[in-house]
Amino acid sequence: MWYEILPSLAVMYVCLTIPGLSTHRIHKYTHGGKEKRIARNPYQWHLLERDRRVSGTNRFYESKGLENID
Repeated sequence: MWYEILPSLAVMYVCLTIPGLSTHRIHKYTHGGKEKRIARNPYQWHLLERDRRVSGTNRFYESKGLENID
């Protein structure tokens, strides 16, 4: 019957979601708890460079916050 395919669909679903979830966790751990930022156009690249310069640590993912900017 149709329900015999459910176990194989569940296995496929789990195998396809593991890489995405593990990549998210690895990036979260390596980038200080923040999501990975991607520059897809020149304006976004400019924002990443601004955040790198403002942070003081030369890392765009470690922000100081507006109250700490000189």
